[in-house]
Amino acid sequence: MNPTYLVPGTATGPAVRTGPPDGTGPAAVRTGPAPVPVPAAVRFRAGCPDCRGRFELAAGALRLALGASSRTTFYTFTCPQCSAPVRKPAGERIIELLTGGGVRTLRLHATP
Repeated sequence: MNPTYLVPGTATGPAVRTGPPDGTGPAAVRTGPAPVPVPAAVRFRAGCPDCRGRFELAAGALRLALGASSRTTFYTFTCPQCSAPVRKPAGERIIELLTGGGVRTLRLHATP
C-alpha cells in the first residue's frame, strides 16, 4: 500500500498525491478536502440521567442529529447500564467533538 502525501492544492482544498514520495512510479492526484482518519479507539464520556451511571462510549454507540435550532440539535445513545434511551442537547462544542470523533450524523429537515 502506498502512503498518501499532501501537496499544495486549490481553494477547494489540497491536492492529494498517492504513490512513492520520490515522485517515481504511477501516481493519482485528486483535489478536495483531505480525509481525516479517525482512530478506532476514540471514546466519549457520558452519563445517564435515569440511573446516574457514568461510562465511556465508542463513536458507534452515539448518534448526532443536527436540526434547524438548538432545540432540535441533540445526540442520543442507549445507557449500557440500564438500557434507557438517552437524548441530550448538543451545542457547538459537542457537535465539533462528536463529528471529529467519527459519530454518525443525521441532518434533520423541517417539513413544509
